[in-house]
Amino acid sequence: MFMVGTLVFFMMQLNPVDPTAFLLGDDTTDETVERAREDLGLNRPVLTQYGDWISSAAQGDLGVSWFNGEEVTTLLRQRASKTLTVALGSMLIAVTLGVTLGIFAAIKAGRWQDRLVTVVSSLGIAVPNFWVAIILAAVFAVKLRWFPAIWSSSRTETLWGWIYTIILPCVALGTAASAAIARQARSAMIGVLQQDYIRTALAKGLPVRRVIFRHAMRNAAIPVVTLMGFQLSALIGGSIFVEFIFNIPGLGTLGVQAVQRNNMPVTLGFVMVTTLVVVIANILLDMSYAWLNPKVRRS
Repeated sequence: MFMVGTLVFFMMQLNPVDPTAFLLGDDTTDETVERAREDLGLNRPVLTQYGDWISSAAQGDLGVSWFNGEEVTTLLRQRASKTLTVALGSMLIAVTLGVTLGIFAAIKAGRWQDRLVTVVSSLGIAVPNFWVAIILAAVFAVKLRWFPAIWSSSRTETLWGWIYTIILPCVALGTAASAAIARQARSAMIGVLQQDYIRTALAKGLPVRRVIFRHAMRNAAIPVVTLMGFQLSALIGGSIFVEFIFNIPGLGTLGVQAVQRNNMPVTLGFVMVTTLVVVIANILLDMSYAWLNPKVRRS
């Protein structure tokens, strides 16, 4: 995690944007600019700045925003719930829809239903998340007015209002992930259904539904779970565009604004938090292997 933060820190040094230009505006003197740079610590050597940041970050202190003086941890905490809600909601949609379509296509392998799912999955992967978000917002929010086009804090005070507000962002963000999961689930399920023990179970007269959901799904789930780890990273990255389109005050919009203004403390805090979320999620997914496959648990 700190390696990622280190990489981003030195990449931010290449950002041509001067944060004092946003703080002071255009009508200012060189003395005022130099004083502002001194207050922000920008006139110190880069390695000194890095040493101060890494030592503070190791103690849980991510600093304060250069523009409003708020603690970075407070800003991240205020916005994290919105981003995580959208990411988890989109992952729920992606897993539910993707696994269902993948299993259905595997059962109907070689038929028109299988080809239809394959074509739809390919289209879902090819279309970017932000394009899906624009189409959904234009059709279902602006044209039909079934869902809100932008985020509203008053609307999210109730559980139903919260769900009602995040449906379109979750669908937009989960489209590509569900398509990728559907393809992976189909491929894994076809491989499992061709195993001898599955054929033996079917030959003994066990119900097809029981064989699929009790025996085949668990073995086919491991590649899907592995893919979910990669998709989670993609969802967090895609949330930046989706939050911008639907005006969601989440981590994505915070990160974009910080990069645009070269607000280094907020940018580094955003990167650290998102990296931590991805690492924890992948650890939990790795732990789920033992539940899905007893061989992994015994080894």
